[in-house]
Amino acid sequence: MSLIIAMTAYIVVLFLTMRDIRIYRRTRYQSYRKGAIKGIAAMFATLFGAILTLTNPNIGLLLVLIGLFINRKGVREKVFQNAGTLDRFLGKTDINNQ
Repeated sequence: MSLIIAMTAYIVVLFLTMRDIRIYRRTRYQSYRKGAIKGIAAMFATLFGAILTLTNPNIGLLLVLIGLFINRKGVREKVFQNAGTLDRFLGKTDINNQ
């Protein structure tokens, strides 16, 4: 059960990081760049925790939790003006290359 929790957390962190990368490439806002860099570090910690969960579930899930704390994002610019729920979920924004 702990492996399922760890892998689900990894997939969530992976999705959010890819979404931040997509928004950064479309808007060039630095807050999304910083979020993507934090997401990459969080993905490493979460994946390492998921692998470690196979041998020691307590330490592995602790590393997954640390990875989720690393993934916390700061204040962001408003990038969704007229986007629906699916567009926000996928990170579709207006292209704003400044």
